[in-house]
Amino acid sequence: MTAPNRLRLLPWLGQEGKPCYLSTDDGEGYMSRLADNIEAMQLGTAAELLEHASETLDGEEVGPEDLRRLAQELTGALRHVLRVASSRGHLLAVSKPQRP
Repeated sequence: MTAPNRLRLLPWLGQEGKPCYLSTDDGEGYMSRLADNIEAMQLGTAAELLEHASETLDGEEVGPEDLRRLAQELTGALRHVLRVASSRGHLLAVSKPQRP
């Protein structure tokens, strides 16, 4: 998945909340597969949370605490999805052939 000599933004944060990167030519290596699996779980969780949010907002009796918790969960899921999109967007831009 990672182009040679390119860094891949990983779907988790390192010490002190700093981004983690993977440098490898092996897109099928253990760390690449681990990152792929975690990204898939994060995207799946976001999809499930979106469905839950739609159901919650359609409900008639939603209290402020429920909305606050929902907003916190959606914020976390969106943060993960943006990290995945950023990582994959960078990979697409790197691997896209240049037109003459």
